[in-house]
Amino acid sequence: MDHSEYQGHGEHLPTTEAAVGALHAIAAEHGREIEVTHDIGADQTSRRSAAGFGVTTDPDGSLPHEAYADFGGLPRVSVRLFPEDDALITVEGVQFHDVPRDDVPAFLHSVFGGLAHVRARRFPPAATLVVPLAGDRTYKEHLAAHLLTPWLSSRIR
Repeated sequence: MDHSEYQGHGEHLPTTEAAVGALHAIAAEHGREIEVTHDIGADQTSRRSAAGFGVTTDPDGSLPHEAYADFGGLPRVSVRLFPEDDALITVEGVQFHDVPRDDVPAFLHSVFGGLAHVRARRFPPAATLVVPLAGDRTYKEHLAAHLLTPWLSSRIR
């Protein structure tokens, strides 16, 4: 498969396959291994558990495609691309739900490029993983201060 269609930040990713191509390009750009698995069909995708036995298409006749990508190295990052144009991104065990598919490349560039950081507070103890994107957009997820991994601890500001 040719993954050269990914052009960089802000690219519209209309399909799961286009998003997977972007993930491969980002992994190559940042020197990371990537392993991708695909679930195709309404009976295979995680959000279609109500699909009947042997039912592979949605009611509109489309074939839903979901992909899971696991990146090697630190930080530990995985991405689950859903057919509904969103993703679940997990960074060192911290889950970012409902990330729009088109934001996934910028999100990953921020994490792999060293822009993601942890904002910590001493009392009461709390920490937030902050992933900044262009245009003053930011994704934030709270995490328990005692659950900081070595990579997260190294990103405290």
